[in-house]
This record gives sequence, structure tokens and C-alpha cells, in this order.
Amino acid sequence: MADHHHHENDEIHDHDRGLAFDLNTMMARRRMLKLFAGGALAGIGATALAACGNGGDATTSSAAAGTTTSAGTTSAGTTSAAATTAAADNLTPIPEETAGPYPGDGSNGVNVLTESGIVRSDIRSSFGSASGVAEGVPLDVEMTILDAANGGAPLAGAAVYIWHCSREGGYSLYSPEVANENFLRGVQEADASGKVTFKSIFPAAYSGRWPHIHFQVYPDVDEAIAAGTETATSQIALPEDACKLVYAEAGYEQSVSNLAQTSLATDMVFSDGWDAELGTVTGSVADGFKVALNVAV
Repeated sequence: MADHHHHENDEIHDHDRGLAFDLNTMMARRRMLKLFAGGALAGIGATALAACGNGGDATTSSAAAGTTTSAGTTSAGTTSAAATTAAADNLTPIPEETAGPYPGDGSNGVNVLTESGIVRSDIRSSFGSASGVAEGVPLDVEMTILDAANGGAPLAGAAVYIWHCSREGGYSLYSPEVANENFLRGVQEADASGKVTFKSIFPAAYSGRWPHIHFQVYPDVDEAIAAGTETATSQIALPEDACKLVYAEAGYEQSVSNLAQTSLATDMVFSDGWDAELGTVTGSVADGFKVALNVAV
């Protein structure tokens, strides 16, 4: 289990405040956790070690496979796409990742988990005394929480806390322009099939990082809203083809150049293997997208 009170706040981007020195520590810790997970689950360890060692994507790009369709991009948002990446069935425990500097879980300042209203499925708007709404291309986030030590059985009743940046690249509660908002954060309880679903917006690509969504898995909702001990802390990587379609839309202009300056292979979090973290994206700009990921813990 991750130690809730000892996250490395080392995510690098244009809002960072001297956290880059933690990079080597975080990457070494991640590799050790992968090795531990591999030893704990006989037969699965080889997969974890391979992902750690080669830093490659074992899946086939949907664009290369011809499954992405595009009707072009206009200001009216007529782009359509069905971008599919990543294997759906993966019982390798999700790699442990940094929560970054803006988790909002009490480990770095503000604690949104203990606030009334955090348990919700639609995270596009702020709650409580805040009233802002995050604008952007709609994105449903679906995660299926599985018990890696029990043959992939659904972890019904587990709780998931997710958070990510806005269309402009800021994090609510922290970034100056949205410090008084708490949108794009929420907790959901897994149903009988282990699924949680959030309604959100497609996050930006900000300087220094590949587009991603942060999440923590907790044993149950009570543990989550008490800001207790999480079972796992990780991130969802968003596939490149879907990102390019979204970033052609108004409001995401800064994401075009930021995306071009990084890759999964060079990203500080995903560079040592992203197979278990790369979401499957379907949908269109006009109708909204959905990202899905199986998360074994």
C-alpha cells in the first residue's frame, strides 16, 4: 500500500515550485515497487519487469490499425474519432506513480476529500461555496477496479478519487487562476462489477508532461473521505490520436505545442512503461469522448 502522507510532490510543469529534484527518487521508487509487485505475483512478474525495462508501448496504435476516423476539424466541432488503444485485460498491478504537487488530499496543503460534496460522478463543476464550471470537450472516465491477487475479481465497494488539470492546464485549489475552485475532482464508489464512471472534460497538455489523469484507489468510500490510506496511486495516460483531435479545438491552443514537445517515451512518469496505464479512448469531439481503463490493485 502507498503511504498517504509521503507522496513525492515531483510533477514537473509550468506551475512547479522547485520540485524537480525529487525526480530521481520517484523513478527509483517506482522501479522498486514494480519489482516488488512482480515478485509477489508469480507468473506476472515478467510482464512488470519487461514494462519497466523497455519503456515501450506493446499495443498497436488505433490510427495505424485504421480504426480512427476523422471528418476534419472545424470551429463548430465536427471532428469525429474512435481512437482505441491499450489492452483491456491486464492483471498486472497498476504501477505506483507520484500524486504530483496538487493532489488535494491533505498531503500537500488543502484537503478536498473531507469536504461535503466530494462524492459525485459529475466533476465538471465546483461544489460547496465555489461555483465555477470547467469548460472543454466532454470526457467520461470509466475505471474498473480489479483484485490482482484474486484472479481479477471486481473490487465492489472500493472508492476512486480522480483529479486532473483544466482545459487551460491549471489545477483547481492550487493554480492561481482556479485556486478558489474545486472542480475536476471527485470520488466514486465501485459498483458490483468494480466500475466507477465520472463525467469530466478532456484535460490539457501542459509543459513537461504527457496528458494524464491522476487517481487514487481506496478500500472504501469511508476511507477516502477521511483522507485515509489509499491502496494505489497512479495515472491514466491519454492516447496521442485522441489528444490531437481534441487539441485542434478552441480553448486548447496551448496544448498543441506542449504535446509536440513530449512523448510517452520521454515523459517523467510513463517513460519506463505505460502499457497498464494507457487508456482506451472512443468517441468524437462532437459527441464527447470516453476513456476506459482496467485497474488491478
